Amino acid sequence: MPSSPSPVLDEIRSVPQRASRSSAAKALPTPPPALAIRIPVRLAGMILLGFVAICLAALASWSVDDPSFSYATAKSPANWLGFPGAVIADTLFQTFGLSALVLLVPPALWGWAFMRRRMPTHLGMRFLGWVAATLLVAGVLSFVAMPASWPLPTGLGGLVGNGFTALATLVTGEQPQAVTAVLFAIILSIPALATFWIAMGLGQSLPTGPKKKSAAAATGRKGVSAPVEDDEPETNPIVDVALGAMVHMGYSMRTAFRRARASHAERRAAEAATWRDEEVEPSLDGHAAPVVERREPSIAPTQRRIHAPVEPAFVEPSFEPDYEEAPEVSSRINARPSYDDSELDYPDEADDVPFVPDMPTPPVVNHQQRGDSRFHPVDPAKPRVTAPAPRPAQGQRAVREAQTSFFSEPGSFELPPLSLLSEPKHLGPSPEHAPERLEAMARQLEGVLEDFGVKGDIINVRPGPVVTLFELEPAPGIKSSRVISLADDIARSMSAISARVAVVPGRNAIGIELPNQNRETVYFREMLASSDFEKMKGKLPICLGKTIGGEPVIADLARMPHLLIAGTTGSGKSVGINTFILSLLYQMTPEQCRMIMIDPKMLELSIYDGIPHLLTPVVTDPQKAVVALKWAVREMEDRYRKMSKIGVRNIDGFNQRVTESKAKGEVITRTVQTGFDRETGEAIYESEEFDLEPLPYIVVIVDEMADLMMVAGKDIEGAIQRLAQMARAAGIHIITATQRPSVDVITGTIKANFPTRISFMVTSKIDSRTILGEQGAEQLLGNGDMLYMASGGRTKRLHGPFVADSEVEAVVKHLKSQGAPDYLDSITEEEDEGGEYGGESASSGDDYAGSGDELYDKAVHIVLTDKKASTSYVQRRLAIGYNKAATLIERMEREGVISQANHAGKREILVGNNSDGY
Repeated sequence: MPSSPSPVLDEIRSVPQRASRSSAAKALPTPPPALAIRIPVRLAGMILLGFVAICLAALASWSVDDPSFSYATAKSPANWLGFPGAVIADTLFQTFGLSALVLLVPPALWGWAFMRRRMPTHLGMRFLGWVAATLLVAGVLSFVAMPASWPLPTGLGGLVGNGFTALATLVTGEQPQAVTAVLFAIILSIPALATFWIAMGLGQSLPTGPKKKSAAAATGRKGVSAPVEDDEPETNPIVDVALGAMVHMGYSMRTAFRRARASHAERRAAEAATWRDEEVEPSLDGHAAPVVERREPSIAPTQRRIHAPVEPAFVEPSFEPDYEEAPEVSSRINARPSYDDSELDYPDEADDVPFVPDMPTPPVVNHQQRGDSRFHPVDPAKPRVTAPAPRPAQGQRAVREAQTSFFSEPGSFELPPLSLLSEPKHLGPSPEHAPERLEAMARQLEGVLEDFGVKGDIINVRPGPVVTLFELEPAPGIKSSRVISLADDIARSMSAISARVAVVPGRNAIGIELPNQNRETVYFREMLASSDFEKMKGKLPICLGKTIGGEPVIADLARMPHLLIAGTTGSGKSVGINTFILSLLYQMTPEQCRMIMIDPKMLELSIYDGIPHLLTPVVTDPQKAVVALKWAVREMEDRYRKMSKIGVRNIDGFNQRVTESKAKGEVITRTVQTGFDRETGEAIYESEEFDLEPLPYIVVIVDEMADLMMVAGKDIEGAIQRLAQMARAAGIHIITATQRPSVDVITGTIKANFPTRISFMVTSKIDSRTILGEQGAEQLLGNGDMLYMASGGRTKRLHGPFVADSEVEAVVKHLKSQGAPDYLDSITEEEDEGGEYGGESASSGDDYAGSGDELYDKAVHIVLTDKKASTSYVQRRLAIGYNKAATLIERMEREGVISQANHAGKREILVGNNSDGY
């Protein structure tokens, strides 16, 4: 029997016939009341679904940079719903975290039920379960470890989850860690699942359409009394068409996105394979003759691919045709099943795919006889051209700075924000890095090497932001020194500015680095905002630059522990020093790191004058620079005395000990012996208290070493040698630079104590050997291109980041606004004290009046008692410098205590033995 076209007619037919005969008007319900109930129900369902759709759209297009109540910016929102959507998404994520997604599931189901004209039962219970489930899920997520990519300062559970974490801390007395956090998460997950089950109504059996209809047929009046609960299969066609259109639109957008992504991947693979197929064809210009001989061109290239020797596990890197083409085919074959053939537009090379069954059976390789352990196996699915490294992942610092902080402490030192630096310009992938172009350059380079009698294969190509590395696997019997000596000839033949050739460490390969035609700029802000810089656990992290592959390199100055830099004018040396200084200023407060800057040229470092990190104004006088270095030596010795008193070995242990003592309210003491008791003869001990403060790191930056060596070479070399040998544990580190890396500036003593060195572009091979011990720096490109040698190891080519003078000025202005510097006048003042680096003065004897009378009296007493009036004797007895002892002897001569020296250098004592007057 066909179903009724309307539920109202079903209700009418279910009424007994005798009721209709007697009083039809009273027994039969009229359609208007039923429609009056169903319309609000459907309207409520549409409102719920619309609310859920709005929230989902806002959450799906949420960006941390959009303006909201917690972040004020003039930037237009990227949210699909504009500013309201940005506010909704930010509020949900800030309050509930990821549980905001769970928050939308029950309302979506309720709205769908209303649209189906089903009235869910126990709405109050479901609503309470919905609220409880949202809160409990947020609590569970709060105990999950927050990943590094999470952009918000709150946890995964938002502010609600933080409340659960605070409650757990109140219960346990400490922050939940590891096992405790897992235990709390498990405890909360059980009621969370239960309440979510209730909110979804999964534990209740809602009445279905057939049951309602049968009940109505059995008991007619009950079937009429609740028309809203009628579960009929028919729905409103207008609503169904609208909902179906929305769903279809969503599926269409998802399919189009997947199809575009798959088509892009297939197009790149097809382009990489197309030029290989073209190489098989004979060339008209005749230059491809050697390639044709090696490839054995065939009329049927597809058959050739079927029988290509492919090893399923390992394939030797080679440029032979069988080993080159088979991995390309296998990579495309493996990629085919993941896409629908009806949706993708394959290139002509896809015709080889039907021959897949023949590929897993590798035939015997007859022409390849070099399969020994020297060659590194590679995955046959990987191409020879290595993809450029992606942009460094953004760290949490950039995200935190994008969020407005309302809890900054007044008076606290604020580190410079990243907004003071220029934003990197992402221009997209360079056409130079196209696989077909790189492969063509590799073939051309092979031909150039063969012209010079060097046989081998290019096994890998690594494009980078500035240069491209071609890894050459030389044939047996080819010396690496022979290839290295051809650097200038290779550059000329490849029409390049320069070429650097070096052995790849740990591999049977020689690296040939050729500059790109369009050089990319490495931005300093990009490196500071990267996650690599944040993950660096060093004490003094500095940004060095990017490798030739584009990976960022962050080094720790505390582990170097000193840095020697060389480079000609215009090589990027001064910009490199600025990046090293700014790396420290962006991470360290004045309480953590202080600096002494020495700039004899009075140009490069004077811009930093007045920042709070300086211990003294920028030193420009070479004579004062010598005094400042000697002060650093005295400070090092004083720090070692403090460390020995409390029994620690380095500055980290000292600061930790002092910090722990201050936190506990303790006073650091030690017991020392002061003498013996006259009566008992027992030793007398006293307790010595220390009022110590944490010691900051001190970084001494010398911009031009050559100018200082010309003024006071021996004093400078001695002070730098002493600091380089001993200052690491005391937290004093040196960064010195020179534009003239000759042997009279960078002496053997200095080189021996500076294992970490950086060389920018130099003028000759001799300068390169002076700074690095090997040639290659003369082949650099300038503008930040450098060779980095860490702790005497192998050199690595890096590209330093660029920072403009305007950016440096902005950072310095921000630092000056944080407070005035606390200078130490003693750093650049000459002190008259003994020792090797005491710096004796040549002042007259009158300068020793007053505070020097006590020392003079001691000297007179020694001369009168021992009857020896010589400068060296007074120097030894008083443990003072030679100049000071000579000044005391001259004063005794003027005051008539001793006579002038005779022809033999002897002096007579002119006063009696009673020296009480002195």
